[in-house]
Amino acid sequence: MTLQNIFESVATNNFLLIYYFLIIPILALVIGLISGKDAKENPWRYLFSVVVYLVCVPGIFSIVLCGYSVGFEQQNLLEVNVLVYFLPIASMMGTLAIVKQKLDLVDVPGFGRISGLIMVLAATFVLVLLLQKTRIWIVVVGSVWHLVGVVAILFLMMKFGLDRFMKRSSPSER
Repeated sequence: MTLQNIFESVATNNFLLIYYFLIIPILALVIGLISGKDAKENPWRYLFSVVVYLVCVPGIFSIVLCGYSVGFEQQNLLEVNVLVYFLPIASMMGTLAIVKQKLDLVDVPGFGRISGLIMVLAATFVLVLLLQKTRIWIVVVGSVWHLVGVVAILFLMMKFGLDRFMKRSSPSER
């Protein structure tokens, strides 16, 4: 089974997809209402963490899928399935906005790792896209220092992202 088969299966059974990505922001809202002013306390922080992970993993995958479709496949985003490509991103942004109203995202256990993963994916995507678009076997048009600068910036982005992704959890995240 390929990813394309999975996307086609999801497109034909879109009720579960809609249900999943609408229930998570509602769940975050309910947890926020129940927790009240105690949202920064331990049990509520971990519930928010579960909700954030449930929505961020598919959301990040959808962002990568959109970038791949546009960058490598030259696919028109007006012709893709909205539920597969954009609903996870919208649900992720809505859920993060709801969670952020109750507590800082830094206080959510494990959120630093998710943001680090996003940075690593973004830097890797830019690097691979640059390699694919510039046809590395052709002579570099700019100066060597421009190339060194771009590589240094991408390296720093990847290092910073990997450090955030792989850092040991602090006592407040345990």
